Amino acid sequence: MSSLNLNKVILCGRLTADPELKQTGSGVNVVTITLAINRRYQPRSADGTAPAQQQADFITVVAWRQTAEFISRYFHKGSALCISGSIQTRTWQDQQGQRRYATEVVADEAMFVDSKGEATNAGGAQFAAESYAAPSYSTPPSQTPKFEEIKADDDLPF
Repeated sequence: MSSLNLNKVILCGRLTADPELKQTGSGVNVVTITLAINRRYQPRSADGTAPAQQQADFITVVAWRQTAEFISRYFHKGSALCISGSIQTRTWQDQQGQRRYATEVVADEAMFVDSKGEATNAGGAQFAAESYAAPSYSTPPSQTPKFEEIKADDDLPF
């Protein structure tokens, strides 16, 4: 019997609301967000010609510490976000004594999805693409590396 255990999730979607950074009683940063993720499906039809449909799934994601700070600082409602993490379930009793369950994704990493020209920061201002231009590296001709030509070798084993 195998003891294989793997719990890895990668999700890319859009935030349904602005993230709100909170702190636990011990001062640990946490943010809970909801990602809207479109899912394509083919509805059944009698003749099999129904067009593909899309339906949104709304996934609860919890991020802690630096990941929570990153999400709250750089993302807002409608921002495209890609996260990787794991699925966790938790249970508790509500005020009426009913046992409640929650399944959520705990994010280990969060990444930008939009290009710099498309992304917006938490203040709503457009990122200026020119402010992110790559530095130009030019090598003076005197420092250009010299390459030595190698003669063909017909005795190679491949």
